[in-house]
Amino acid sequence: MFTERLVRARKAAGLSMSALATEVGVSANAIKKYEHGINMPSSPNLLKLAKALGVRTEYFFRPVKIKLQGVEYRKRANTPQKLLNQINGDVMDQAERWAELLDLYPDSVKPVPPFSLPKELPAEITTPNDIEAAADMMRKQWALGLNPIPDMIDTLESKGVMIIGTAVEAKKKFDGLAGNLDKTPVVVVSSHQPGDRQRFTLAHELAHLVLSGRLAEGLDEEKACNHFAGAFLLPKQSLFQHLGKTRRAIEAQELYMLKCEFGISMMAILMRAGQCGVISTNQQKQYYLRFSQLGWRTEEPGDPYPHEETYLFKQLVYRALGEDYIGESKAAELLGVSLSSFHKERKLGATRATADQ
Repeated sequence: MFTERLVRARKAAGLSMSALATEVGVSANAIKKYEHGINMPSSPNLLKLAKALGVRTEYFFRPVKIKLQGVEYRKRANTPQKLLNQINGDVMDQAERWAELLDLYPDSVKPVPPFSLPKELPAEITTPNDIEAAADMMRKQWALGLNPIPDMIDTLESKGVMIIGTAVEAKKKFDGLAGNLDKTPVVVVSSHQPGDRQRFTLAHELAHLVLSGRLAEGLDEEKACNHFAGAFLLPKQSLFQHLGKTRRAIEAQELYMLKCEFGISMMAILMRAGQCGVISTNQQKQYYLRFSQLGWRTEEPGDPYPHEETYLFKQLVYRALGEDYIGESKAAELLGVSLSSFHKERKLGATRATADQ
C-alpha cells in the first residue's frame, strides 16, 4: 500500500527520485528502497515526504483502493507522459476520496443519484439528424428546454455523473478524461480551461455515454460526439431563433454574443451553423480561414467565458458532518486540509449562520 502510494504521489508531483531525495534530505537510493518496500521511512522523513509531495501523511496509508475503468483521454498527441502521470495522480486521489466519502453514508441514504439514459433512445444512430434528435431527447429528459444551460457541471452532477476538476497545469495539452467508478460515470476536466472549453468537454463526454453502442458502422465516434456536444449546448431551434434559418453573412459580434449566452465557443457556433444549414460549406470554410488569419482559432476575442467548478464533493462532506456520519478530523482529511484550517472554514460558516438569525 505505502510503496504504491509513494510512487503515485511522486509522479503526481512531477518529481524524479533524485529530486524527491533532495527535497527530503536523503539519498536517491533511500527513495528507491522506500518505493520497492525494502525500507520504511522514519517518522521525521515521512513528514518530510508528505510535505514535499503536497499530501497528508494519512494519504500513504489510506485503506480505500479503487480503480477507474474504461479511461479515455481528450488530449493532444504530443502530451508528455510526465503530465499524464501528474493528472492521473491527482484524479486517483480525488476519486479515492469520493469513494470513501460515499461509503461513509448509510445504505439508506443515496447522496448521488444513479445515472440513467432515456429508454426512448434509438438502438442505432445512422445520420446527423439522429444525433440532433438524441441531443434534443436528453434535454427533454432532463427538463432543460431550449434555453442556455447555466451550469454544465451542476447539470451532470444532478443526474449522477461524477465530475472531478484537476488543477494540474496542462498548458492546453489536456482537455479531460472519462471513465467509470463502479457503475458511476466519471468525467475529469481541467480547472485552468475557459468555461466554454470545459462545457464542450463535458458535453462531449456525455455524448460518449449516450451514443456508446448505438452508432452505425462507418460513423466516426469522436466526430459524432462533437456533433452531439454542439447540439446539446446549442439546439438547432435555438440557433435558428438567434441567427435565422439561412444567412448570407454572420457578424463576429453575433457569434461572440451567442458564446456569452450559451457558453459555447465561436468556432463551435460556426460549426453548428454549418451543420444546421444556416451557412453553406463554402461560407463555413471562409469563416474558418478568417479565424485562422486573426488568430482566433487559438484564442478567441473578448473576455473568456467563466470557467465552472464543482462544489458537490465539499457539500457532501459538510452534509456528512452535519448528519454525524463523520467527525471534524475525517472531514478535514477528506478535504485534504489541516484540522486547524478546517476549523477556521467551519467557524466562518457558523458566524454567517448566526448573523442571519
